[in-house]
Amino acid sequence: MSSNPRPSLHLAPSVNTTTVVTTTTTTTTYAPIPLPQLPPPPSPKDPKLYPLLHATLPRSLREFPLVFPGGSRATFRDGQLGEQEMQEEESVMEGKGWRMVKHDEIESQKEVGLVEAIERYGRKRSYSNENMMEGIEAIPGLVPTTPPRKKAKGHPPPPINTMNTAAPPSPLPSPHPSPPPESIWPSAPPSGHSSPQPQAQAPLQPDLSLTTLLALPSLLSHFSSLPPPLQSHVLLTFLRHSPLSVLRTLHSVLTPTLARDFLTLLPPELVSHILSYLSFPDLARASRVSKAWRAIIDSDPVLWRDLLKSTRIWFGHDSETAFAEAIMARRRRQGLPAPNSLPLPHPYKILFKSRHLTRTRWVTNQEPKRLTFPAHGRSVVTCLIFSHGRIISASDDHTIHVYSPVTGTLIRSLDGHEGGVWALAATKNTLVSGSTDRTVRIWDLETGRCTHVFGGHTSTVRCLAIVKPEWINYENEHGVMVREKWPKRPLIVTGSRDHSLRVWTLPRPGDEEYRCYGADDTEIDPSEEDVDDNPYHKLHLEAMTMAVRALAARGPIADMAAISVYSVVLDINRNLACSGSMDGTVRVWNLSTGHCQHILAGHTSLVGLLGLSPSYLVSAAADSTLRVWDPDTGELRHTLAAHSGAITCFQHDEFKVLSGSDGTLKMWDIRDGTQVRDLLTGIVGVWQVVFEGRWCVAASNRMDSTVLDVWDFGNENDEDWEGEPPGGLYDEASDYDVEEEEDLDRTQAEIDAMDQDLEGTPSDTEFADADQDQDLGLSDEDDIGLRSPAWRESSVGTGTSTRASTSQESSSSPYRSRPSIRTRSQRETGPPSFGGPSEPQLRMLPAVDETPTRPRTRNVGHRRRWQP
Repeated sequence: MSSNPRPSLHLAPSVNTTTVVTTTTTTTTYAPIPLPQLPPPPSPKDPKLYPLLHATLPRSLREFPLVFPGGSRATFRDGQLGEQEMQEEESVMEGKGWRMVKHDEIESQKEVGLVEAIERYGRKRSYSNENMMEGIEAIPGLVPTTPPRKKAKGHPPPPINTMNTAAPPSPLPSPHPSPPPESIWPSAPPSGHSSPQPQAQAPLQPDLSLTTLLALPSLLSHFSSLPPPLQSHVLLTFLRHSPLSVLRTLHSVLTPTLARDFLTLLPPELVSHILSYLSFPDLARASRVSKAWRAIIDSDPVLWRDLLKSTRIWFGHDSETAFAEAIMARRRRQGLPAPNSLPLPHPYKILFKSRHLTRTRWVTNQEPKRLTFPAHGRSVVTCLIFSHGRIISASDDHTIHVYSPVTGTLIRSLDGHEGGVWALAATKNTLVSGSTDRTVRIWDLETGRCTHVFGGHTSTVRCLAIVKPEWINYENEHGVMVREKWPKRPLIVTGSRDHSLRVWTLPRPGDEEYRCYGADDTEIDPSEEDVDDNPYHKLHLEAMTMAVRALAARGPIADMAAISVYSVVLDINRNLACSGSMDGTVRVWNLSTGHCQHILAGHTSLVGLLGLSPSYLVSAAADSTLRVWDPDTGELRHTLAAHSGAITCFQHDEFKVLSGSDGTLKMWDIRDGTQVRDLLTGIVGVWQVVFEGRWCVAASNRMDSTVLDVWDFGNENDEDWEGEPPGGLYDEASDYDVEEEEDLDRTQAEIDAMDQDLEGTPSDTEFADADQDQDLGLSDEDDIGLRSPAWRESSVGTGTSTRASTSQESSSSPYRSRPSIRTRSQRETGPPSFGGPSEPQLRMLPAVDETPTRPRTRNVGHRRRWQP
């Protein structure tokens, strides 16, 4: 109880009724009677030892009614009751056109109010007319009153003895005698005078209640001087003689005050250990107990890591760290968390919910929301990607379309290529495309403009990849391990049928636009472009013996597949590459030594598609089967055999596989190899499929018409369902910040701080999921023919995977240590060999600043017309 405000006793107005000829009722109100102030604590009290000293009492204890002998009523108000709260309860006397003005309002009154009007009225009236004011109560000092005809002599109020006979005398002497109680009558005059009354009576007859209130300071002094055991005995004696209603009231005050939140008091490691015994539903309920509990539960990395592992959705190989870094990069870009806001959930908590929804929603939701709409007329969809909530599809009709997955609306059409588009890659709002017209085009997805056109390839640009800057560890020429960001800025690597690779700098938004020779003239062959004039061209790698059909690039490594190898994937974390070949085998190569670690046999026909996740390597072949392998041991886990034709497309993650062939799109459980259900049936062919998070998109042909089907496996409350992109390649960190290195270091510091309590924190990973396109080494036109609805099972080497010709978007957060790519001795002996001259060569992309461009030999004086 605060020492400043004093408790007070508010007397109920007394009502006297006098009957002469007429009945007059007079109500007399009394000013509050201040009670003795409680003594302050003799010394500052420790809140831990005296938790109730400043506790807020319930309203029932701060204000309650009292009934005195004789029927007089009063209201006790504690000093803690705010003045404003008290004023709001006071009734305002007013009527139509008038209001009773309070005494403290008179001095500030500027306008003529009721009081002044009555005064002016009284000056003009004679005393003989005083009966006209009968019934209006006069206010002392405000309204002039006439002297009564008879002076009524009131009886003086009886003195109040604080030691009432009803109260037993205190057996203990007061160590600090309290001052004698003030006389309450002089300090509490009535707020108004009544008309003459035949006899006056005291407004109340004091009893034990009033006596106790007046003696409370003395009682408190007695109690404070007692030793703690005796204090406990006295209080317990009082409680034993208290009824249930009193005990309940005390319980409502004591329970929240004495309660202790153990989650906020225990060390974090103990809190994590305690919470680890709760299941996910229990944790969800516990997080709703209070804001403090929610902040503790949501921000505990150890808790969510252990929960991920106990529910078997911790995949390792840096997939969790890559997800966390992507979330941190997004928050930094968005300026989160906001000041004075609750702590944001740890990325592992978001990851747990996302993987939990992915595992359950896709299997249990038998009727997901589905949207079907036409796309590209009758043309084959050659590339399909899902990027930042946009569906981007390319076709052999020379166009690229951008759709909304929610409405199916065509957002924009990117027109400019003069041939079919067979390669796509996107990062943020930048799209890179490769075509049979031998050009590479850069598009602004916000405006739909083609900002750059690169020429130089002499045949179809069959595959491409965007390589983003990554921090890598490598051994320098002195044998010392150093850490460096490579490349210095994002690059584009393109592969072509002309047996070569080209490396370009990815233009920044706002960079000078460039259009190659013949970019806007179909009569001119863009392959005659002099790449020396292109400031974005950096490197030309040729001497390939066959056409480059697929590639995967990360950091300083570029892996590619020539005509005899139809698909390739790259795994930086495991330091290996996998390739699928026409001989029906899948080979696993060591990136450091170039040796073949495993030969995975089982397919009976061309292996045209490969996919890699943290725990599974999946291959798809023209023999109508898919096979699931262990990428570490090469062990065959499952054979998915239900299709009747060559696999045209597929994508997988740690829970499922989606595969298209023979007019069906099937879903498989990758963990046990069983078929879950068919998503599409009764169609001509499935060209592409891609999924991420709650979304799934498939491109198919139906009755000579190409359509896109979009499934939404989420519910209304799944807005925070974060998808994991194929291969764990996130696109969150900025590629063009001026202070990019500082941003990367800051993100690294955030991740280190976030994982400081984790034991054995896994290193970062970005997987190059390069499920590459394949063919039989035919011409560009033959490639298109294989994609037509008239293809047959005998046409070996069908279709592309979802990421086949798109290549891969590189990770946005490669900030952890990388294994050494090659030692100095290995670099001196030349590039590693993959089994012989007919095998594709693993080539190191040298530093951009150290490698001169090798221009292609051409006849400058002759321009030949390009024939499609």
